[in-house]
Amino acid sequence: MGRTRRIAVLTATAALTGTSLLLTAPTAQAAPPTPVSAAIARTYLAALTERAEGSSTGYSRDKFPHWITQSGACNTREVVLKRDGTNVQQDSSCAAVSGSWYSEYDGATWTAASDLDIDHVVALAEAWRSGASGWTTAQRQSFANDLTRPQLIAVTDNVNQAKSDLDPAEWLPSRTAYRCTYARMWVHVKHHWNLTVDSAEKSALQGVLNAC
Repeated sequence: MGRTRRIAVLTATAALTGTSLLLTAPTAQAAPPTPVSAAIARTYLAALTERAEGSSTGYSRDKFPHWITQSGACNTREVVLKRDGTNVQQDSSCAAVSGSWYSEYDGATWTAASDLDIDHVVALAEAWRSGASGWTTAQRQSFANDLTRPQLIAVTDNVNQAKSDLDPAEWLPSRTAYRCTYARMWVHVKHHWNLTVDSAEKSALQGVLNAC
């Protein structure tokens, strides 16, 4: 059953039974590392090198090895699923077998890990075109598995796929309440990793951050 139809069926069932369907953020939702404030993000953005976006020539996701093992049987994906979910239970292989995840981008809640992708806030291809093409494989691996900066977040899978490698001039979360946080995350990551911004991307980020 498609995701949209699944939500419709759940909503109808909830109406008939008098129960509620969780479509709002839990009050104590786990989340990625907190990004810098809007004020600091504006300072960081002003300091980023503005340059026309580079070429995708030579790009491959394989040049950004992920998901790597973080601890025991747990890879980066499983660590993020555990971190970003509520009451997440994992099996002996570290796979998430139950829990609840609120997707900040679109406001949907899921109870199956298979409905979640781990989004690279600054997409790998975007990073490649913004300077990562000149990095070592080790640097690209660190970027693709960065748990310290707000670079990884569990979100609805088809929303992540629709975002693809678009920058904020081309794509922002449909949930407008999260756009300020998203812009802060984006700038935080680009600043830490010394990636460039193009003019349209910078303008879009300024617009969001100025409204924060």
